[in-house]
Amino acid sequence: MTSELMSLTWVTALTAVLWMPYVLNLIAVRGLIDAVGYPENPKPLSGWATKMKAGHANAIENLVVFATLVLIANAAGVSNDITVLACQIYFWARLVHVVAYTFAVPWVRTLAFATGFGCQIALLLQVL
Repeated sequence: MTSELMSLTWVTALTAVLWMPYVLNLIAVRGLIDAVGYPENPKPLSGWATKMKAGHANAIENLVVFATLVLIANAAGVSNDITVLACQIYFWARLVHVVAYTFAVPWVRTLAFATGFGCQIALLLQVL
């Protein structure tokens, strides 16, 4: 497995588990019955959980682009220092992004998002 595919695996694993904390908050706030049901007037999630849910949605949206670029690079046989580094940085940028989003850390969320986007652009330029 290439380094890029390993990074994609880690990014996918991160994205796959991001729902767990906010679902646990949902159960804590609403109780198990309302958490698995459709209450008419549901209690809202905690502030951090609402933000984490939004960060998770953003991670899913960006995983589509990142995964596509990594798989195109892999199929085309494009692997170099730039693609490896872009993929590794992307993982850390996404981790920082969701943490900063969850805890509303000023500027950090935006910088982490921009870093991840820059990694996507770097991958795109390598496969074009």
